[in-house]
Amino acid sequence: MYSYKERSHIFNTLNSYAFDVLVIGGGITGAGIALDAASRGLSVALVEMQDFAAGTSSRSTKLVHGGLRYLKQFEVGLVADVGREREIVYENAVHVTKPEWMLLPIYKEGSLGSVTTSVALRLYDRLANVRKDERRKMLSKKETLDKVPFLKTEGLKGAGYYVEYKTDDARLTMEVIKKAVEYKAVCINYARVTDFVYKKKKIVAATVKDEISGDTITIHAHQIVNATGAWIEDVQALDQAQKKKQLRLTKGIHIVIDQSVLPLEQAVYFDTEDERMVFAIPRDGKTYVGTTDTFFEDDPINPTATSEDVEYLIEAINFIFPEQNVVAQHVESTWAGVRPLIYEDGKNPSEISRKDEIWTSKSGLMTIAGGKLTGYRKMAEEIVDKIVKKNRFKHATNCITQVLALSGAKGLNSKNFEDYIKNKAKVGESLGFSYEDAKALTAKYGTNVDDVFIHAKNHSADLNLPLALYAELSYSIEKEMAYTPSDFFIRRTGMLYFDIATVEQYKSAVVDLMSNTIGYSDTEKLIYQTQLDLFIDDAKNPK
Repeated sequence: MYSYKERSHIFNTLNSYAFDVLVIGGGITGAGIALDAASRGLSVALVEMQDFAAGTSSRSTKLVHGGLRYLKQFEVGLVADVGREREIVYENAVHVTKPEWMLLPIYKEGSLGSVTTSVALRLYDRLANVRKDERRKMLSKKETLDKVPFLKTEGLKGAGYYVEYKTDDARLTMEVIKKAVEYKAVCINYARVTDFVYKKKKIVAATVKDEISGDTITIHAHQIVNATGAWIEDVQALDQAQKKKQLRLTKGIHIVIDQSVLPLEQAVYFDTEDERMVFAIPRDGKTYVGTTDTFFEDDPINPTATSEDVEYLIEAINFIFPEQNVVAQHVESTWAGVRPLIYEDGKNPSEISRKDEIWTSKSGLMTIAGGKLTGYRKMAEEIVDKIVKKNRFKHATNCITQVLALSGAKGLNSKNFEDYIKNKAKVGESLGFSYEDAKALTAKYGTNVDDVFIHAKNHSADLNLPLALYAELSYSIEKEMAYTPSDFFIRRTGMLYFDIATVEQYKSAVVDLMSNTIGYSDTEKLIYQTQLDLFIDDAKNPK
């Protein structure tokens, strides 16, 4: 069980044992470290001060991609590493990751010419060990316009055509967390590290506050890892013997537009007028566009898009799709994420390397920073490799995550998943779901879908919730530690970004059901309702 009902038990368990490893941070990096360590036989605890994936790991471009643009910066090693990881992430979690053919238009005035693009994509294929059926193709002008008829034609010479991988970043994080729990990792959200405990100048424990109950405990661990992303410096500041590296936060935003306005059926990766690269990607009847790249100096707890950010992306859209005449009123929702990058003097946001770095302070606190979503598994392997070199951890086995199916993916692969979806959709249909809803649930939850279906058994019309939405909500509370309506609508489903109308339609019913199920106090219910309303306002109304 990984339920809100187990919260007190989980919290007390953290207070009862000395763990091999304590991971601070429940984003994709921390989740990956917890899974790698636990699957090697280490005892692992993980604490996250917000909800799992509430930081950058639910606010990315939602691509497991190889970073083609880094070839322009000659970061060949980075492209090779993350490029090879794409397929591993995909095969280990086919229900949350899938191939997406990307169109890279080539213009006379663009930053990449036909020859350069062809060579770069060929090199990309080689560095990333791209499978044969996904290797790059070069398209003529006509072939390019056949795929996107409303693309800017002036100066168009053709396009490169290559594969990236589309994902749901927050759900990927959730499936990694759940797999770590299968390996006996003890993971909890809304638990903040407030201090460290020392013995002979070495950190031996962390003081942790439950942000929901207010209770405080001490978690003992032989190795503590700071994987808190944008909050790395805050955790380092608690360390008396801190070894600091200066971070530079940059912000990226995305906007979501209905496909009736921007009817894109083909993902496009294009040059802007200021020679940045922007993605436009179709998803579930919407098209989302991003990202920006600007330095960020504010509190990273809830970054938001500004009207200036949105206008930049609208100008980019109208530059590459001049017939569509997109305006700010067409934007249904937005989100913003903060990238924690290692500071490099004199470089603008887009030039700073996305490489990860690991360092250890004199007190023994290990910190990992930088990196990309795509490389989360390899980053985890690297840091756990360093941990298990210590004599204390001789019982650890070798890393197995390269071939370890995540939660919801056992027995599934790229060849059988589509048939699995169709078969399970028929099962869902026999249980009262529409065929399309059952199909969508299977595609999202993989082999966990039977459990989602079971959670529909207590559905009734007076709940004012559709059957599929009720099943997802019940499952997220009982099996994915969702505690607030925002956890559900943002991290467990992504609805606030891609179906905000449904969020507004059913938000009151969801708040009521969660309150009745979990047992909110009147104050908690008001707080969580207000919090969700603020997130909706931030998404709809850039300031």
